[in-house]
Amino acid sequence: MDGNGRWAKLRKRPRAFGHRAGVHAVRNVIEAALRAGVDVLTLFAFSSENWSRPPGEVQHLLELFLRALRKETRELAENGVRLRFIGDRTRFSSDLQRAMGESESATVASHRLTLNIAVNYGGRWDILAATRALAADVKAGRIEIDDIDQAALESHLSLAPLPEPDLFIRTGGEARISNFLLWHLAYTELYFTPVLWPDFDAACFQTALAEFARRERRFGHTSEQLAQGQP
Repeated sequence: MDGNGRWAKLRKRPRAFGHRAGVHAVRNVIEAALRAGVDVLTLFAFSSENWSRPPGEVQHLLELFLRALRKETRELAENGVRLRFIGDRTRFSSDLQRAMGESESATVASHRLTLNIAVNYGGRWDILAATRALAADVKAGRIEIDDIDQAALESHLSLAPLPEPDLFIRTGGEARISNFLLWHLAYTELYFTPVLWPDFDAACFQTALAEFARRERRFGHTSEQLAQGQP
């Protein structure tokens, strides 16, 4: 969700103004995902690299996040949205960690849409944490080294047991992944748009879905094999 700061700058407003506008875009996209029948939506809200931003901006982002949690959780549950947080929570305040846990508990029975919020998340961190977990299992004698395969590693990643993403959308005009879900995006379709995040609305979301629907996903096969119905 890129472009909040630039969106605010174009309007000669502080970056915090853009972040607040970005919250409205989040709500619009969640509603659009529900209407489109999307099963899983993952939003990259705060990366592990974002701590390097000016302290005042980081503080505002975290306060905005906490307020949004307290305000939106009930409505998410009423609309069938299950909330999950992925990333290293240990660096957050106890109030924010508690609010995250309470929001997850309050929506655990919802099954219409799983909404993953990536906070203090990085793809490299995710893979490293999974590797450490597997090493701990080996050390404790729960598994053998030969038991470590792709499925074993994936079971320890943040998105487990959810499927890999079909579509990656990045707003703001930058054409890079920026350490997001590095393992999971191996065969994901990538979609980059110049639209700044606060302007990314339901119509923009539908445009991305339409582009995805036009693509042929071969997963290593040829077009001819797919036409013949081969898996």
